Amino acid sequence: MSIVATKSYAFAIQIIRIYKVLSEERKEFVLSKQLLRSGTSIAAQIREAEHAQSSADFLHKMNIALKEANETEYWISLLKDTGFLNKDEYILISQDCSEVLRLLISIVKTTKNNLIKPKNA
Repeated sequence: MSIVATKSYAFAIQIIRIYKVLSEERKEFVLSKQLLRSGTSIAAQIREAEHAQSSADFLHKMNIALKEANETEYWISLLKDTGFLNKDEYILISQDCSEVLRLLISIVKTTKNNLIKPKNA
């Protein structure tokens, strides 16, 4: 399993744990459901990309994972700014989200560059 796959899977587990706290203890159901959906989708898209039919298909799935990671970052910030996540919770999950985002940005850029590179180069 790749580094991004491992880290995104671990991140999905964190998201599920945060969702449980938000919904069961803090009675927040709308934002937490959005966080759960986008936060767990990242690893699912990366998992799909592992068996992509082509480089273009791989890039497409990684782009979707990147979009989901970006959306997840938004929900994390919104939950912090509305008081549902405390500072320590925010810092922990935000750092992990940023790390996954950085990995995905690098993969997408590299894959794009490899797709447009001339074959004789």
